[in-house]
Amino acid sequence: MPDTAPLPSSHQTAARDVLTLEAQALTALADRLPPDFAASVDLILSCRGRVIVSGIGKSGHVARKVSATLASTGTPSYFVHAAEASHGDLGMIAEGDVVLLLSNSGETPELADEIAYCTRFGIPMIGMSSRPDSTLMRAVQQRLTLPAMPEACPNGMAPTTSTTMMLALGDALAVALMKARGFDANHFRDFHPGGKLGAQMTHVAELMHGPPALPLVDPESPMSDTLLVMSSKGFGIAAVVAEDGALLGIVTDGDLRRNMDDLMRRSAGQIATRHPVTVTPDTLAARALALMNDRKISVLLVIDDAGRPVGVLHIHDCLRAGVA
Repeated sequence: MPDTAPLPSSHQTAARDVLTLEAQALTALADRLPPDFAASVDLILSCRGRVIVSGIGKSGHVARKVSATLASTGTPSYFVHAAEASHGDLGMIAEGDVVLLLSNSGETPELADEIAYCTRFGIPMIGMSSRPDSTLMRAVQQRLTLPAMPEACPNGMAPTTSTTMMLALGDALAVALMKARGFDANHFRDFHPGGKLGAQMTHVAELMHGPPALPLVDPESPMSDTLLVMSSKGFGIAAVVAEDGALLGIVTDGDLRRNMDDLMRRSAGQIATRHPVTVTPDTLAARALALMNDRKISVLLVIDDAGRPVGVLHIHDCLRAGVA
């Protein structure tokens, strides 16, 4: 039995109508990107403080999300509730900040005190509204004007299409700022250390077993000694290294099976697999795991820029850290 019954056709039609209308609104927004968009990005880049994002009602919910997205992608930001601002939270806005105010109508009375405060102290403002001639848009320095599109609500009243455009334009602003700042995966890891995102951004250096765990042998090591090293280190491999420490090859369980007939009469260098798959400490653990899955191996040697082994990574190290 399915978990839920199929939607009646009228419900499906309503859903498609909403999604189609909002998709059309986003296309219109992309085609008619606000002329002040680039100037808004430059204003935020020059900001010495934080980006204060504010609104009320549905616009307030969007403002909170936009602020969170900015903060997590390299642009310091926090949300100020428009009504609470009039009761002390204006003190959260300081010289050097930039204020982004969201209001579809541009006539939200709760924003009046914020506008007056920012005007009084010379704090630059960016407005996001669908009415370019509104009180809000006349007061701000940069205007992110949304195209005039009907709300998806059948009564044309509930904020639906307008909030979707606000949210999307906020994302566009955050991504443009990310690119301008050169915000890359390493920076992203700093702001997302927990959960799945943090695990995906983990580097091999954070998970690998260091030099003391390395199963190292030289090319002339007899297989009796090599087997002891492989057993004592517990990774099922031995790394064959030259006098200068450079990796020459690797001895694996597969190599042992392929040379079983005269194994004990040979040296590690004679049966080692040359040019094994390796990674560097700055490789993403997710990439290392993908290599192991692709090559159907469970262990990778980690080498430095000179080709010397500096660590060993087991597939279980990745799985324990949540990299999958």
